[in-house]
Amino acid sequence: MNFKNLFLVLGLLLGMSCKTPTDVFKIEGKNININDSLQSVASIEDFVKPYRENINKDLDSILGYSVDTYSKSDGYLNTAIGNLLADVIYDEADPIFFKRTGEHIDFVLMNHGGIRSIISKGPISKRTAFELMPFENSIVVSKLPGSNVKELLDYLAKAKRAHPISKLKIVLDKDGQLVESSVNQIPVDFKKTYYVATNDYLINGGDGMDFFKGSEEVIVLDYKIRNALIDYFMKTDTINPVVDDRFIQLKD
Repeated sequence: MNFKNLFLVLGLLLGMSCKTPTDVFKIEGKNININDSLQSVASIEDFVKPYRENINKDLDSILGYSVDTYSKSDGYLNTAIGNLLADVIYDEADPIFFKRTGEHIDFVLMNHGGIRSIISKGPISKRTAFELMPFENSIVVSKLPGSNVKELLDYLAKAKRAHPISKLKIVLDKDGQLVESSVNQIPVDFKKTYYVATNDYLINGGDGMDFFKGSEEVIVLDYKIRNALIDYFMKTDTINPVVDDRFIQLKD
């Protein structure tokens, strides 16, 4: 065999083996709108129909009644709907927490932005709970040192927003400075550790609530906020929450 040709063949094979694979340098896509102009497929519709009807029947089953329409904008530092949410979380989660730990939740803190709809006057259904809390957020309990509770109070005083709270009372002076804070009518002791119920978004510093990062322990209840609302609605015939004095600012 001609050695010149042999070297040529070997060179070509070597060159092919060393060739760098082509890199993807561009990806294109287009937006396809899902709207009424798209024709449905009868076979798919027929398959889905009984499941859709069953889900809608369950979601629209009446659980209770609301005497008024409630919105998260109906108050300054606390709102009726926010007070309801925080109180429901305390009432539904505390027995679970006590059964597991032998301790009670001291107070509740949720976030104003987590409330995603109003509660309309009239019948309350499971759908009401899904609209109010569409996310999969669950209740967790932080074992929070007093120093971090001080940060929590400073955060709320500075934010001046109706973040839902329960069993906690905060009073600001006319200049917005914290002048009073208590848990279950007992002044907050910054040398004490408190059990604070919140959600799995805030416990990781969501909404800038970095004070929760100082938790000594986080107890996960495996209990969604939405489910707590449904459980409460199922055993409460009529809801009538109010704006109260749990978080106020003095005028004089």
